[in-house]
Amino acid sequence: MKISVTDKQGSGIMSQFAQAIGSTFNGRFLYIPESKGEGYITGFTWLDNNLRLLVRNYYLHEEILIERTNELAEGQDDIIFMLSGVFSNSAQKEKQVLPEQASVFICAHAVSSVLTMPSNTFFNSITIAVSRQYLRQAFGSIFHPVVVSIMEAREHFAYETGISPEIIKTASEILYVPVPESMESHYCKLKCEELLCNIFSLLMQREAVPTSGIHINDIKAIYAIKLHLQSHLDEPPNIATQAKTAGMSEPKLRKLFKQTFGKGVFEYYQSARMQEAARLLKEKRLAVSEVGYQLGFTNLSHFSRVFEQYMGTKPKKYSTL
Repeated sequence: MKISVTDKQGSGIMSQFAQAIGSTFNGRFLYIPESKGEGYITGFTWLDNNLRLLVRNYYLHEEILIERTNELAEGQDDIIFMLSGVFSNSAQKEKQVLPEQASVFICAHAVSSVLTMPSNTFFNSITIAVSRQYLRQAFGSIFHPVVVSIMEAREHFAYETGISPEIIKTASEILYVPVPESMESHYCKLKCEELLCNIFSLLMQREAVPTSGIHINDIKAIYAIKLHLQSHLDEPPNIATQAKTAGMSEPKLRKLFKQTFGKGVFEYYQSARMQEAARLLKEKRLAVSEVGYQLGFTNLSHFSRVFEQYMGTKPKKYSTL
């Protein structure tokens, strides 16, 4: 299903999405109809629309593509923080649906104009939309190049980072609000600000090197490379081929990829490879040899060393933890 919506001043998308799937709001909750899937969407708006929170906790039977046309108020300049895969749901395992990949994606509002919701995927995500004015007031004393570019850049940008244990804990506290209903809004605002603190803390761990603007077509090309890496974990990346496909030079690809993800292409590939190894060992209960060969290792001793480097323990021991 394809839905085209007009997002007026950053707050019109949910009502149009509800209308498209035949749902209605119950208080602050939008429940997914049984014919479409299961779960809900909810959220809050604070500070005259300068800070907004959207929680997605649902899955869909049918793939939905939302194309958004932005009609922001004059001077409105929002930054989007998309936290995917930040909490688990028992229905996810019961129904054998796929979880979102855990990550935080940060971009200007205009870059987030297309949202794909694949079928049979459980969306465990939080999206924060915040004005640059608010970010400057709250985090203006931070001078790390990545944080500064988020608050000040006039060109397009995109950054992605992983999910920390602190982010998972705070997200869970938003999902299961432990205060009376009359205090929910205030409590979630504090937790929303806590999430932003945790995200900036992760970004500040990156090498403090100057950043540059990135064309939206280059953002799409970089994410196509990321998807290729994730889909071919048994094949080492070929930078020359990837650069040619993306229509950019190898130095440019390396620079933009590291700027976006905080890791070089091979480092990102190896990290994703070990995360998948950990999942196969823990969730699928596969043997160490089977996991190693499935991920393209021909030498199991080498696989064991790389796994220990990234996960802190050898694969055989990890599978029994």
